[in-house]
Amino acid sequence: MKIKTFAVITLIPIFSLFLSGQTTASIGVTTQRIDLADANIEQRQDLPLAIAAQSTTINATKTNDIEGLRSSPEMFIENVGQFDDGARFEKGGTASVTMTTADAQNVELVGQIGGTTTVVAVQGNYAYLGAGPRLIILNISDLVHPAVIGKTYVLPGLVEDVYISGNYAYVAAADGGLCIINVANPAQPYLVGHYDTPGSAVGVSVVGSNAYVADGDSGLRIINIANPAQPNEVGNYNTPGEADDVVVSGKYAYVADGDSGLLIIDVSNSTLPSEKSSYDTPGWAGGVAVSGNNAYVADGDSGLLIIDVSDPVNPKKTSTYDTLGYAHSVAIVESYAYVADGDCGLLIIDVSDSSNPKETSSYDTPGWAEGVAVSGNNAYVAVGDGGLCIIDVSNPANPKKTSSYTTSGYAFGVAVSGSYAYVAAGDGGLRIIDVSNPANPREVGSYDMPGIAYDVAIFGSYVYVADGDSGLRIIDVSDPAQPREESSFDTPGDAEGIAVFESYAYVADWDSGLRIIDVSAPAHPSETGSYKTPGIAYDVAVSGNYAYIADGNSGLRIIDVSEKTNPIETGFYDTPGSSGGVAVSGNNAYVADRNSGLCIINITNKSNPTETGLYNTPGSADGVAVLGSYAYIADHDSGLRIINVADPTNPIETGFYDTPGWAVGVAVSTSYAYVADGDGGLVILLFAPYHVNLPLVLRNYH
Repeated sequence: MKIKTFAVITLIPIFSLFLSGQTTASIGVTTQRIDLADANIEQRQDLPLAIAAQSTTINATKTNDIEGLRSSPEMFIENVGQFDDGARFEKGGTASVTMTTADAQNVELVGQIGGTTTVVAVQGNYAYLGAGPRLIILNISDLVHPAVIGKTYVLPGLVEDVYISGNYAYVAAADGGLCIINVANPAQPYLVGHYDTPGSAVGVSVVGSNAYVADGDSGLRIINIANPAQPNEVGNYNTPGEADDVVVSGKYAYVADGDSGLLIIDVSNSTLPSEKSSYDTPGWAGGVAVSGNNAYVADGDSGLLIIDVSDPVNPKKTSTYDTLGYAHSVAIVESYAYVADGDCGLLIIDVSDSSNPKETSSYDTPGWAEGVAVSGNNAYVAVGDGGLCIIDVSNPANPKKTSSYTTSGYAFGVAVSGSYAYVAAGDGGLRIIDVSNPANPREVGSYDMPGIAYDVAIFGSYVYVADGDSGLRIIDVSDPAQPREESSFDTPGDAEGIAVFESYAYVADWDSGLRIIDVSAPAHPSETGSYKTPGIAYDVAVSGNYAYIADGNSGLRIIDVSEKTNPIETGFYDTPGSSGGVAVSGNNAYVADRNSGLCIINITNKSNPTETGLYNTPGSADGVAVLGSYAYIADHDSGLRIINVADPTNPIETGFYDTPGWAVGVAVSTSYAYVADGDGGLVILLFAPYHVNLPLVLRNYH
């Protein structure tokens, strides 16, 4: 079972001082005394990433040697004060979080921004939506101008569902389980309780003192929340499929169970839930709503199914409506079903006659419609990369957009220059993030692309974006707040990777191999040469007169580009996996080789490259960056892995951090790693290789 980290104090600088024999460091504004074993340390805010609490006490098992310190079973951090939005802690509650070495080692979360929006809930004047691993609260009293009023810090997983009850938001946080957020003051939401479910929490419903969690392949979990600070599981039912959504009506829980359809579970005895019946829908049951005698199932490619559940023992199909998109979720208000239908946006279906549902209208949302809530005259649609779309449905036959709220969206690739990170955000185009304060990154500009932005490179005052089937886009970012497109070049394939060296852009162009584009005049790019690689060109790195292509199942290809009009393959190395990313440093090429991890290839002899070392990461190595003696691997569902490659023949993992999303790209600047974390947005991490691996129990008191 994964145990995610979501409240991490910067202990590394303290341990560094302690282990080096320094027992006192002067701190400027706020001083706190820390009792660490036998040492007293006064820590100052001017030290890098110091603990910025008003008063903090640390009590650790006493030890006189490093090994003893490493083996100490627990450390308790108590009475933590409140930080800024970008800091590591939030004040409030009595939540305990356990950090184990299965989640992080020598790497700390510093900041995060963006992420996709898949769910929204509305109560009163507030909309609660997920943006990657955060819960964001919008004030919607002025529907034309929704405004952020509050947001949590990074939760232990992606926000997949949210249910509002009283003063609490109950968040299904994927691998992070159930998070309970106090939202009594929407401007200052804080975590008050947490329960780490065994699966992936993707749906939640609350009735009375119980939260019912759809926990993926771990089925239905019933969590007692009578004391929100100490939730505990009281019952569970292992469904045959993957529990994606749940709603409770009367004494029954209705579970959308993926390829197993709709399950009806008797929860009258919450400690012993039992299956009453099921209905095997033809598609993937991902969302469910119950109204009257009917259950309405969002059934993926099969659209909307209406199932008569008046007799829970014998559910019967009443009708279906085959939507044009992919039905993710459904909300029922009066005689209408509102369906979040993927790339077809919002569908409004008249279900007044449940045996003959009819489409009333639709609205083509700007992104992929995944979640929907209806309140008053408006439908609130969570549209993935597009954030939130608010649609006036006062006339169901003629829905109209009222307003929207956008997030920084999905992160495929990232490059960093100076105080800015440039994120290739897929359907969200280019996002420009001010990272001058890494703990509080801010989006300052964006540019919408016609394709899917996969990768990004910086050269001078221009950003070069690999934009999928729209080829190369060249964006002038001399004013980061007002980026503008200078020009574009439509490559024949799908632009996946980009590198810029001197006056040329090198594009990894999917099945069209390497394209070399002269960008000496950014307003007038022109193709100089190309080389058709045998595989799928995912990424490219350039060093001197050579371009190195991560070519999928065809491994690493080395192309002599000294003559730009006639590039020639010099050599290749057939890696054991599927090459997805590449970086070059010194005499070695470092290949992110998907399921085979990091492959280090000696390229001294370009015509006969040889494998020097191999490190099999636990995830799927999608991207790689090298700085000094370290290779930083974007390892998909295993987050960031940092490999010491000082001896390329013996690579050793030195640090890691299990990010909330899926790490697909990485850039490194000084001690910070900027991770393109897919649905988790941009995640900023600090690497400090001091090898202090101490399990922590963090208690955060109100």
